Amino acid sequence: MRRLAAIGAAGDAGEVAVPAAHGADCAQGRSPSPCRLIDICAAWDTGVFLSAADWEGAPSGVARRRLNEAERLSSVREAELERLEAARPRWPGSGERDPVLRMARLQPPPWVHAVLLLCFLGLGGAIQIPMDLSQPPTITKQSVKDHIVDPRDNILIECEAKGNPAPSFHWTRNSRFFNVAKDPRVSMRRRSGTLVIDFRSGGRPEEYEGEYQCFARNKFGTALSNRIRLQVSKSPLWPKESLDPVVVQEGAPLTLQCNPPPGLPSPVIFWMSSSMEPITQDKRVSQGHNGDLYFSNVMVQDMQTDYSCNARFHFTHTIQQKNPFTLKVLTNHPYNDSSLRNHPDMYSARGVAERTPSFMYPQGTVSSQMVLRGTDLLLECIASGVPTPDIAWYKKGGDLPSDKAKFENFNKALRITNVSEEDSGEYFCLASNKMGSIRHTISVRVKAAPYWLDEPKNLILAPGEDGRLVCRASGNPKPTVQWMVNGEPLQSAPPNPNREVAGDTIIFRDTQISSRAVYQCNTSNEHGYLLANAFVSVLDVPPRMLSPRNQLIRVILYNRTRLDCPFFGSPIPTLRWFKNGQGSNLDGGNYHVYENGSLEIKMIRKEDQGIYTCVATNILGKAENQVRLEVKDPTRIYRMPEDQIVKRGTTVQLECRVKHDPSLKLTVSWLKDDEPLYIGNRMKKEDDSLTIFGVAERDQGSYTCFASTELDQDLAKAYLTVLGRPDRPRDLELTDLAERSVRLTWIPGDDNNSPITDYVVQFEEDQFQPGVWHDHSKFPGSVNSAVLRLSPYVNYQFRVIAVNEVGSSHPSLPSERYRTSGAPPESNPGDVRGEGTRKNNMEITWTPMNATSAFGPNLRYIVKWRRREARETWNNVTVWGSRYVVGQTPVYVPYEIRVQAENDFGKGPEPDTVIGYSGEDYPRAAPTDVKIRVLNSTAISLQWNRVYSDTVQGQLREYRAYYWRESSLLKNLWVSQKRQQASFPGDRLRGVVSRLFPYSNYKLEMVVVNGRGDGPRTETKEFTTPEGVPSAPRRFRVRQPNLEIINLEWDHPEHPNGILIGYSLRYMAFNGTKVGKQIVENFSPNQTKFTVQRADPVSRYRFTLSARTQVGSGEAVTEESPAPPNEATPTAAPPTLPPTTVGATGTVSTTDATAPAATTEATTVPIIPTVAPTTIATTMVATTTRTTVATTTTIMESPLTTRIKTHESAPDEQSIWNVTVLPNSKWANVTWKHNFGPGTDFVVEYIDSNHTKKTVPVKAQAQPIQLTDLYPGMTYTLRVYSRDNEGISSTTITFMTSTAYTNNQADIATQGWFIGLMCAIALLVLILLIVCFIKRSRGGKYPVREKKDVPLGPEDPKEEDGSFDYSDEDNKPLQGSQTSLDGTIKQQESDDSLVDYGEGGEGQFNEDGSFIGQYTVKKDKEETEGNESSEATSPVNAIYSLA
Repeated sequence: MRRLAAIGAAGDAGEVAVPAAHGADCAQGRSPSPCRLIDICAAWDTGVFLSAADWEGAPSGVARRRLNEAERLSSVREAELERLEAARPRWPGSGERDPVLRMARLQPPPWVHAVLLLCFLGLGGAIQIPMDLSQPPTITKQSVKDHIVDPRDNILIECEAKGNPAPSFHWTRNSRFFNVAKDPRVSMRRRSGTLVIDFRSGGRPEEYEGEYQCFARNKFGTALSNRIRLQVSKSPLWPKESLDPVVVQEGAPLTLQCNPPPGLPSPVIFWMSSSMEPITQDKRVSQGHNGDLYFSNVMVQDMQTDYSCNARFHFTHTIQQKNPFTLKVLTNHPYNDSSLRNHPDMYSARGVAERTPSFMYPQGTVSSQMVLRGTDLLLECIASGVPTPDIAWYKKGGDLPSDKAKFENFNKALRITNVSEEDSGEYFCLASNKMGSIRHTISVRVKAAPYWLDEPKNLILAPGEDGRLVCRASGNPKPTVQWMVNGEPLQSAPPNPNREVAGDTIIFRDTQISSRAVYQCNTSNEHGYLLANAFVSVLDVPPRMLSPRNQLIRVILYNRTRLDCPFFGSPIPTLRWFKNGQGSNLDGGNYHVYENGSLEIKMIRKEDQGIYTCVATNILGKAENQVRLEVKDPTRIYRMPEDQIVKRGTTVQLECRVKHDPSLKLTVSWLKDDEPLYIGNRMKKEDDSLTIFGVAERDQGSYTCFASTELDQDLAKAYLTVLGRPDRPRDLELTDLAERSVRLTWIPGDDNNSPITDYVVQFEEDQFQPGVWHDHSKFPGSVNSAVLRLSPYVNYQFRVIAVNEVGSSHPSLPSERYRTSGAPPESNPGDVRGEGTRKNNMEITWTPMNATSAFGPNLRYIVKWRRREARETWNNVTVWGSRYVVGQTPVYVPYEIRVQAENDFGKGPEPDTVIGYSGEDYPRAAPTDVKIRVLNSTAISLQWNRVYSDTVQGQLREYRAYYWRESSLLKNLWVSQKRQQASFPGDRLRGVVSRLFPYSNYKLEMVVVNGRGDGPRTETKEFTTPEGVPSAPRRFRVRQPNLEIINLEWDHPEHPNGILIGYSLRYMAFNGTKVGKQIVENFSPNQTKFTVQRADPVSRYRFTLSARTQVGSGEAVTEESPAPPNEATPTAAPPTLPPTTVGATGTVSTTDATAPAATTEATTVPIIPTVAPTTIATTMVATTTRTTVATTTTIMESPLTTRIKTHESAPDEQSIWNVTVLPNSKWANVTWKHNFGPGTDFVVEYIDSNHTKKTVPVKAQAQPIQLTDLYPGMTYTLRVYSRDNEGISSTTITFMTSTAYTNNQADIATQGWFIGLMCAIALLVLILLIVCFIKRSRGGKYPVREKKDVPLGPEDPKEEDGSFDYSDEDNKPLQGSQTSLDGTIKQQESDDSLVDYGEGGEGQFNEDGSFIGQYTVKKDKEETEGNESSEATSPVNAIYSLA
């Protein structure tokens, strides 16, 4: 048994597992009645098939009852076909439409129905004897009765037979013995009767034509083949003939006769011109079944070509062409194609007289036709007339057989397939036009060659049994029956008392071994004959099983299956079935046993699983076999893919979840449009889904999920509709041409499943901006024609772009050009301005007019100007460009300006007067009486007196304050003295300066600013900001070395903003939603470490640390102790508190829960269930911000570098994306991605927080580029755009340069080792003083040791007031400098510092951005000149040198 692969209803399958002993044996359940057409035995709805290749001779027990199995099984077959039809799936378009696809089942192909019928009939069919038993010959293969051969090949006449012993063969030709051995060209294949006639050594195939018959003989009888009529194919040449031109009047009928040469088989006829162009056929001109070409009426255009009949011969594959016919049509009107193409009635347009129809074939009104049963009936009616008649077909006394009738050749032919007796009768065709109608009747008579009603079957009998051979056939006329035995007429055979002939039946009684023979039945009439062989074999054999033992059959639940038990015996054994070795014989109810012994189970249930035993018994013994049946759950798709409509470029997922028997291997595959789907890199196939990324138009179609196991299968289908951009419009046409308008018409392209909403019409002109397209107008998507308003003197070319919800199409191909006539300008240039570029000039500029406003050639501008106050005469000049400079003007005086357009057709209208100003000079005065009032620790208020207007010498832009931080009130804290500015636009008298550093000394100057620049500065004012609260402690670290303690470490605040008096630490334990009591610890300003003893090893701790000055506590930083390894990190925070973000500068910001969706959202780490999430955006933590346009990720790569990157998907059109910025304090590296072609140039544009814009041009392929003029701590916005098209730009991103790098100096004044060292040094100094005093008192001299310029360590300097030093890590002194006892910094070798060359002590960086220098403050040279002495002139100097 084998299962049906991919055929039959889904899930209806069975499979046989052959035991290992028979694993190599292909005979898995051999059938007694194989269906030979397709080499399978049984095609059931279970999908179970039995092999027939190895056991055609294996018989089975069948009762010798001569019943008509076809009639008995017809009801079974019809019920089965109805069930299969009911299970047929409803595909899209079949009438059942549902947005969600229903589960589809495979429909068996039509051949499966035929197989089912044949194999059902075979359940009680012919008996076959195993080949190891003696048996007469049986013909197994033979050539067709009418055998036509190719004369170029060798002739092969087939005849093969089986039997035991093997049969011998001989042939007759034309009813006479054919001696194969005497003809050297003829041979017979070994172990076969097939004749081979070889012509390689010469000879004519026609000499061997005739009627052949094969005889297969062994000692038990002789079998005969059909009488095979051998004919050689012929393809004769066309007779040469000279054809005169065919002259015909226009409108008359015409028949061009083909008369092909007779061939064998008949050739295929078709008409072509002599240039091998096919003749176009229609209702008026068509080819008849006899090969002639019929013209219902001839038109003048028919003579544009000639007509040649062609015959194609099948075997030689040659085409023969007849000499062409040439037509000459007589007409009263010359030929004009347009008169025929556009006129509604071409006959009246040509002056052709109309006439009623008449038949060209067949002639007359009545004809008759005879057809043989089982063939095709072809009826033909061809009529002439003007206009061309229509043909309709009818059957007298009934309807045409709709299932077999079809119309051909433009309804001129009626074909009825597989004719039967009920198709006889009268048919008539009706030809009609508007002038009348005519009818032709065809009488059809159906005759029949002989066909079987009951074909004789092999008869297997035991000695002494009775039997009969029946040969019953029908035909018209009625056929005669002739019996033969072993190839001889029965009348001339030796008499047999056990045999009786009764017409079409031979009866055998009390048969014996001597009765074995092969009988032939020949039934014939005038239309043909039938010949059948049937042997009578007399055997005495006990029962035997023919299939492998102990087969395993697996079937699907609730399906129908059949268990076969092939057997043989003589007398015919009786077969019974038992289940699990007990119980009664299985027959009835859910079981049915067929005559060949097969057991059918109509619906498989779980309880049907088990071992089935078949037992065959006759008088000579018994035999049995077992079959083990396993029942499996069906494969079903319980969640099917659904129809989806998606936009191009999106991601779509098709679900397909399957339930199957766990003991079977499941395979899930996908089909697209019923073809295997190739899973490319854009697709991801998982067990229960198919994901398509970046959907494209080619992905549209039906997707079928195909789930299968070894036994069954299931499928489900969904349709994916892709909404794409529309195809470009085409075939642009300009009509209705006028001086100022034109009508543009186009053909819309495919909308790709998304309706077109708009059409954008663009134009291009070739004078001012050739090659540049401009938008002209926009129209709704429902129109495809529009009137366009045009401007004078423009050579227009148009194109159209279609727009839908997905996007815009590619532009259409341009239209033809259309130039309008010229005219004087109707407008003047806009945006006229007069501004000075120097103090003694005025530059007049305007926006030049474009091609649609020039209106004529040689466009130019008449520029006029005069001083406003003086009212002097107008000065004028003609300019071809867009600017003009007026020289030698006074400083900042108003002018009246006019600009008028002019071309060769005239001047434009009078222009409007515009007021402009000459150039400005620097202001001459500074603000006076500047007053400063300190508002708080970070802001001051300014007040001043305005300057006189005549001292401004231009337009007053703003008052500007320049201020800088001179020093910090904290000693030894380096500060940047970079000048900053605050602007106060307009004529104001007061303002506020904010964002100052607390606890610092500032200086301030003010100036007046006009369009030229700054005026003189006021005298320098000084002010001091009060103490403020500190920033958050830096680098707060929580470490947990074990489960008993937690170590905390931190660094001093980056900005103390005053004298630090200590730290406050608040912490609490928490476990899930339980929170412990808060504990507060206060530390001295010198302490930067703390250890917490854990109360239990399970709870976690949350720590909040802040620094304090006299003003109060500053910003806090919060950290938590590490989570245990097995603790899951919560994924959401409660909505009780808003999330807090602590920035790198220590500022605290709270995210508003009600902010709009477009605001930037910061991710928060860690996320815990009881407090608000906190993000610490320091150099140790990566922060991600997300916006609605692009995703910007900040990746901290080192303490001084931050990478800003936008993550965007690559678009289809030309675009720029994934801009990445790697900033430092004074520079930044920028890279990006694009899909432009090679050689494209770009521009990098960046704007600082003072709104100063800078651009950097970038050559193609010059990435990365470096921006080198940045300021530390400054925020910048940046974008990249195409140099050729500024409209194609990346998204704007924001980044910040890093601030100065500082290093904390830890306070060691309280360290014990330091106190001990100081005591030792003091003792040593005391000893040295005593020694020096003793030597002086003795009057001796001693050498003074050179002072060592040894720098002190960073922990050494201390303040007498108990405070300690702060220095930013970004502002650390350069290596090699040393600190004196008074807290100043001196250079060891050079008094130059980086401050001399910049606006503060910025460090140096190498090319990759790493830090290679440290910052220092600038020192006056006088501080170091006093330390150049080489001797210690006093004990104090000696102490300095030791220190």
